Amino acid sequence: MSSKIQLSKEEIRKTKPTRDEYLNKPKIPLILVLDHVTNSYNVGAFIRLADAFAIEKIIICGELTISDKKFKKASRNEAKWVCIEYSDSTTASLQTLLDQGHTIYSVEICQDSVDYSEVNYQSPCVLVLGNERKGVSEAALQLSHQQIHIPMSGMGNSLNVATAGAIVLAQCANQIRKQSQS
Repeated sequence: MSSKIQLSKEEIRKTKPTRDEYLNKPKIPLILVLDHVTNSYNVGAFIRLADAFAIEKIIICGELTISDKKFKKASRNEAKWVCIEYSDSTTASLQTLLDQGHTIYSVEICQDSVDYSEVNYQSPCVLVLGNERKGVSEAALQLSHQQIHIPMSGMGNSLNVATAGAIVLAQCANQIRKQSQS
């Protein structure tokens, strides 16, 4: 037995499926739609989150203005384990997902948005996260079943989009995973 408290990479790897097993393992029915998220570190962070929670896929909407080098650094090679789609149109992608029966939640502070922690997420599920400055577009909000927000108790009005995404994704993914196990 190791005398160290922290697990080594080799010890962690022992608990994981092989790379081939992982690629064929069913993912949870959750899709992230990035509505004109442009910062390479944010996009990379979402790819790492998608891998961490083993979600179905990410759809990156809008023009991608990030450098390949920054993207690779931010995603730390997890991109090869995550299904990534690119789309010119957030609304067209959301309409397709609606037609396929997905429930769409946009993470944005809105007139009728509700606390993300009080939502009963319906599967299959889509989380929409918006541009770093403008947030989720009005057109995407109109296609959403529900707008959700993270209560802000401090003086700031918002969080970095990848940070907000991590908080909501953890709640949503864990809830959906528990639903599928029961």
